Amino acid sequence: MTAREPDLFGETQGTAHDGADEPRGTATRLAVSPGAPLASRIRPIDFEGFVGQDELVGPGRPLRELIERDRLPSLILWGPPGVGKTTLAHIIAGLTGAAFEPFSAVTEGVPRLREILAVARDRRRATGRDTILFIDEIHRFNKAQQDALLPHVESGAVVLIGATTENPSFEVIPPLLSRSRVFVLDPLAPAAIAELCCRALADAEHGLGGRDLAADDEAIERLAEIADGDARRALNTLETAADLAGEGGRITLEVVEAALQRRIPRYDKSGDAHFDAISALHKAVRGSDTDGTLYWLSRMLEAGEDPMYLARRLIRMAVEDVGLADPAALRVALSARDAYHVLGSPEGDLALAEAAVYLAVAPKSNRIYRAFGKARRTACETPAAPVPHHIRNAPTKLMRDLGHGEGYEYDHDWPGGVAPQTYLPDEVSAGGFYQPGDRGKEAMIAERMRKIEQLRAEARRRETSEPT
Repeated sequence: MTAREPDLFGETQGTAHDGADEPRGTATRLAVSPGAPLASRIRPIDFEGFVGQDELVGPGRPLRELIERDRLPSLILWGPPGVGKTTLAHIIAGLTGAAFEPFSAVTEGVPRLREILAVARDRRRATGRDTILFIDEIHRFNKAQQDALLPHVESGAVVLIGATTENPSFEVIPPLLSRSRVFVLDPLAPAAIAELCCRALADAEHGLGGRDLAADDEAIERLAEIADGDARRALNTLETAADLAGEGGRITLEVVEAALQRRIPRYDKSGDAHFDAISALHKAVRGSDTDGTLYWLSRMLEAGEDPMYLARRLIRMAVEDVGLADPAALRVALSARDAYHVLGSPEGDLALAEAAVYLAVAPKSNRIYRAFGKARRTACETPAAPVPHHIRNAPTKLMRDLGHGEGYEYDHDWPGGVAPQTYLPDEVSAGGFYQPGDRGKEAMIAERMRKIEQLRAEARRRETSEPT
């Protein structure tokens, strides 16, 4: 085992584990600095110590079977921070028969990666032994860097394990993704977080067990609650609480609250959390759920989302999901945007909330959305369909002589303002794009459209019955 310099977190991310001095299946702990955070010091070295992700690594589950049988393919571990991605990599380092090379896409550069790949090639030629390359935060690699990895993964020179908090569909190039299996890790349940905290308090060798601390149940429950499924967040807060309590002290709810700073939502304005949250808000509005609407709007505002982005999305909801069932919805959404522009936060936030609730309780119709989509598809399919002569523009004598405007009926001259003529090319005569629903104002629109068709039919009958 060859040690390298500790990274910014006090961990020897560059430590290479080749397994040469341990038998196959012997769990070993990679070197960790004594000053490393608690979460790193108590990281488990085998599945018996691993908490959570039972669907992946419980007895008989797929990922665990692959690791224990030493039949690991290249894989991507995708999940939020603090759910066990790096811990799984460390367990693999201890159990696999392959050489293990950890690499941080944040703190290490391409020269180090080239060095790893060269050693892996030489090792495979000399001994036939595989190398596992663990790349933490692989989404930080750009396309060119990921392209450079591809031939080495494809040839089997290395087995890639990439860890990412971002959606690999967008952050990992398709050729690399197609050669890897993706495993999704979920946020840890509060019970799992509480178990980890209790272990840390009892662990005298690597944890806080040597400080003779006691902890109230409600303090542990609070830690598990505020962690939001992130074990690292909970353990870091626990370590701060332990420092505040002092040697032989007691960790109470008050001590935990003192250890907490403002709870920062897990949110990235350009990542999955952003798109998942706006999707939730949009669907809550569409589903007429005022509580869900206010909750997701509040979550995004508290996370620091751009309020004008939210205002624009509310405008879209007004036209896409409310439509002509309540034409006033668009005016309300536009007014909320203007109000926020004038007031700013926090007063302007209330205008956004008012508009969001208005949209949620408004009658819903996507008939305009669907009609416009159908009309656009038809327009793309018939781009050369000529404008009928009777509705063409005829500003000059030549154009009138060519028949432009010939036969046009002035609608105001007909009963009800409806003339017996068509307004579509012959190729698109079927029409029928907009079919209003029976909700809100659209019920009145539907009735008006039926009246228009009746007037048009009567005008045609009158036209055909009149002597020429």
